[in-house]
Amino acid sequence: MADNDEHGTTAGLLGAAQIREIAARLDVRPTKQWGQNFVVDANTVRRIVRVAGVGPQDVVVEVGPGLGSLTLALLPEVSRVVAVEVDPTLAAALPRTVASLAPRHADRLSLVHADALTVRALPDPQPTALVANLPYNISVPVVLGFLQHFPTIRRVLVMVQLEVAERLAAAPGSKVYGVPSLKAAWYADVRLAGTVGRSVFWPVPNVDSGLVSLVRRDAPVTDASREDVFACVDAAFAQRRKTLRAALAGWAGSAPRAEEVLVAAGIDPRTRGEQLDIDAFARIASARLALGCPS
Repeated sequence: MADNDEHGTTAGLLGAAQIREIAARLDVRPTKQWGQNFVVDANTVRRIVRVAGVGPQDVVVEVGPGLGSLTLALLPEVSRVVAVEVDPTLAAALPRTVASLAPRHADRLSLVHADALTVRALPDPQPTALVANLPYNISVPVVLGFLQHFPTIRRVLVMVQLEVAERLAAAPGSKVYGVPSLKAAWYADVRLAGTVGRSVFWPVPNVDSGLVSLVRRDAPVTDASREDVFACVDAAFAQRRKTLRAALAGWAGSAPRAEEVLVAAGIDPRTRGEQLDIDAFARIASARLALGCPS
C-alpha cells in the first residue's frame, strides 16, 4: 500500500490540489464537449485498480486519462499502460506528469493521441485489459468498440454514469435491460462492481457513477454473424413495448414470417425482447438465416 504524504494524498498519486494546480498551469478547463470530469480522490483510483484485478502481466489500455489520476495508479501495477487521449493539451502533458511523479515507471507509458471512438489499432504489445474513467457521453460505444476491435482484451473495468452502469449490467426482465445489456453480454459476463459518489470528481457531476466489470467469454453459438444478431436486438428494442412478432416484422420480412422464425427458435411470438437473453437472440438470428428470410 502506498504511503500518505503530509497533505493527506497518496504518495505518487494526484490529490485535488495538485489536479487543480496542473489544470491551471495547462490552462485546462474541463469541457462538456469531451465529457471531462477529473477524479481528484486517490483512494478512488486505487480502488479502481484493485477491482480491475490487473497485475504485472497486463497491458492496460486507458481511455481518457485526463490529467493522469488513474494512469499514475495503474503504472506501478501493470506491464504497460496505453493511454488514449483526444484532448491535445492533455495528451502532451501526460508524459510530463508521469515523468515528474512516477519516474521509475515512465517507460511503461505509451500515449496515443486519438479519438477512442475511431481507434482500430494500438501499439504492441496488444492490450489485455481496458481500465478507464470513461466520459459519460461515449461510454457504451467505447466499451463495445474496444471489445469488438481488440480481442486480446480479456477484462474491462470502467467507471461510468451509474445509470449506464446499471443498464450494461442489467439482467433480462429488468426495467433498464436493453440494447447495451445484450450487446455487452455478447462479449462478456457483466456485473455492477460498485458505486462511486459524485464528490470524487472535479467538476462535480450531477449524477453518481458506477463501476462495471466485464470478463470476456465465448460468444453465443450461432450460425448468424454478430451483425445479424445485433440487428435483431436493435429491431426488438426499437419498439420495446411490442411483442417480438410485431417488433421483428420489418427485420424478418413480415409479422407472419417473424412468427415463423420465433417458433423455429423455440421462442413464444408473444414474448417481448426485454425477456430474452443474448443466447435467445442468437437463436432467433440463426433461425432467420436457416429459413432464408430476405435481408
